[in-house]
Amino acid sequence: MNKLSSRSLAVLKALFVVFLWATSWVLIKIGLQDIPALTFAGLRYALAFVCLIPVIMLSQEKKSLRGISKQDWRRLLILGILLYSITQGASFVALAYLPAVTVNLIWSFSSIIVAVMGIFFLAERPSKFQWLGLGFAMFGAVVYFYPVELETNQIWGVIASLVGILANAGAVIFGRNINRTGHISPLIVTFISMGFGSIGLLTTGILTQGFPPLSLQNWAIIAWLAVVNTAFAFTVWNHTLRTLSAMESSIINGTMMIWIPILAVLFLDETVATKELLGLIVVGVGTLIVQLRNPTILSKMFKRNLSKK
Repeated sequence: MNKLSSRSLAVLKALFVVFLWATSWVLIKIGLQDIPALTFAGLRYALAFVCLIPVIMLSQEKKSLRGISKQDWRRLLILGILLYSITQGASFVALAYLPAVTVNLIWSFSSIIVAVMGIFFLAERPSKFQWLGLGFAMFGAVVYFYPVELETNQIWGVIASLVGILANAGAVIFGRNINRTGHISPLIVTFISMGFGSIGLLTTGILTQGFPPLSLQNWAIIAWLAVVNTAFAFTVWNHTLRTLSAMESSIINGTMMIWIPILAVLFLDETVATKELLGLIVVGVGTLIVQLRNPTILSKMFKRNLSKK
């Protein structure tokens, strides 16, 4: 009974975190009305990095900072540039040019790109089931976008999205290589890489887009995104990983594809036509299939949970 309770609580916490991450897209779209994209992204993650400093200082893992080699520092610098400077910067730029629903659909292909890149860099060959999922996702994207009708400025949003998902896929592959060794904790990896990436992102934003005067609402959005939706949400998410399997966490994380369109329609006055909704559903199914790797995995998971009841 205790095990079931802890697992159920972990699922609820994970769902809550994913919902918080989905609300970030709404807050970002609102903030982009006044704040340049790169400066905005840099402020969010730089402040989140500052919030993690006391967490590190009060934890036992701060002792491991001294044992990090020069090679690992360089690897964490590269990870920070990929995961924060490029990935997050690109996502903010994409949201500045495209509706949140469209960016959400393009971004869902990140897990598929990771699966494909894993063939070359991690020797992780996708199964036939995953290739089927890739086909589903591609078909869903065609349904969503056909016929292609993009304004000139929206093309920049698509380019930014593609750059972002490629950088994110590279960061996932690179991060796996770092975490495979196991000699640096995930918290330290996140702390250092976020520090490097956020400082680089904020510096780039200020130099290229400037630092505009910010209203109280602007600062409130930045603070909420940094403290609640990043630092707090990250801490809770990592806590759920102690109970949930990687597959279960991946499936829960995939529910963002559901939350973002709902929130975009409710709070951003975006519209989703029937054809676009169908495309989103098909892409979501394809992405889920890619993450499951094998058709028997999901049934085994449910059988295991049912047996515990």
